[in-house]
Amino acid sequence: MSNSEPMLAADGTPLKRSLARALRREKMRALMLIAPLLLFILLTFILPVADMLYRSVDNKIVSEILPRTVVALQDWDADSGELPDEAVFAAMAADLQQAAQEKTHTKVGVRLNYEQPGISSLFRKSGRKAKKWNVEEGGPWKEQLIEVHKGWGDPEVWRTIQTYSPRVTQGYYLNAVDMQVGTNGAEMRPENEQIYGILFWRTMKMSLIITLSCIALGYPVAWLLANLPARHANLLMILVLLPFWTSLLVRTSAWKIMLQQQGVINDVLVWIGFVADDSRLVMINNQFGTIVAMTHILLPFMILPMYSVMQTIPPSYLRAAKSLGATNWTAFWRVYFPQSIPGIGAGSILVFILAIGYYITPALVGGTTGTFISNRIAFHISSSLNWGLAAALGAILLAVVLILYWAYDKIVGIDNVKLG
Repeated sequence: MSNSEPMLAADGTPLKRSLARALRREKMRALMLIAPLLLFILLTFILPVADMLYRSVDNKIVSEILPRTVVALQDWDADSGELPDEAVFAAMAADLQQAAQEKTHTKVGVRLNYEQPGISSLFRKSGRKAKKWNVEEGGPWKEQLIEVHKGWGDPEVWRTIQTYSPRVTQGYYLNAVDMQVGTNGAEMRPENEQIYGILFWRTMKMSLIITLSCIALGYPVAWLLANLPARHANLLMILVLLPFWTSLLVRTSAWKIMLQQQGVINDVLVWIGFVADDSRLVMINNQFGTIVAMTHILLPFMILPMYSVMQTIPPSYLRAAKSLGATNWTAFWRVYFPQSIPGIGAGSILVFILAIGYYITPALVGGTTGTFISNRIAFHISSSLNWGLAAALGAILLAVVLILYWAYDKIVGIDNVKLG
């Protein structure tokens, strides 16, 4: 065979092409094996996150239900202090009649009510009247709409409709950081309405305290698990895992009973004379109660990663350090502790991320001062149904977690985090 002729496979095809075909088959086979996992991640993580990000800016409901009004309001000057002209009111009457027939007028009322309380009742009452209107022959609509509800005579109502008429809005994100869409753009809300900044700061601060508490309590336990004989270590491991076999709601309710002023802890403190009966400690419905209950609940998530790393540290290292003249403390601090840091990092990331997303425990034992931002997100999803604001809060929380994760990677290095 000459050097210019390609090498052939057994079936007569060029060897290079045959190898490429075999490699493609192997890649397809590997892809088919992981396809169920990829599909699961797509359906349970990627799509929900994408939907959350979309809902946080989606605002098409106003332009879809009030299309004529949105177009007519484009030339109206909201800063004039005057009401729109008759053409705008006529467009609103036509949109209201169509929306009332399709039973969608309440949806736009609910959406705008998030920005200006009271608009929901305006659309609901006007929608009931709109079914009887003859839009083509009726009018003047300015007087008729104001007669139906005096809110139509308020320029602020029309300003709100005009402001939130685009199909994409930044309003949810502004509300999530205690701001609003004002006349000249974004502006801070009144001080008595600024709650989300406080909740975000409280969530970060208390989650950090809970993480540090879990490190302080979990490190000695993990060390005992890694260094005790197998028989004793197995018994201690059962005690560590025992909380996983108990409902989260039961554990939280137990702390609520124990921490209350007439609870077990206060009764014991009074019995031993540590506190007076009329000066019982307030340990529930505040930040202290949330920290105690969540530290107990999240402690196993800190112990297990640290234990799995400590188990891989050879005891001979400590003996070698002591044989070279190191004290027990020096041997621990200079030899043992640095090797356990990857376990601390893994447990800290796990506990911190779990802590900022908890809402059942803070809701039960936190009261008004111990709740997290996650409680507000749950409220908007289940009670106020303001899913756009809930999505914006969730997106900001996700961004904060990713920033902290990036900072941790830069400072410590994510490659140093190990689970054993």
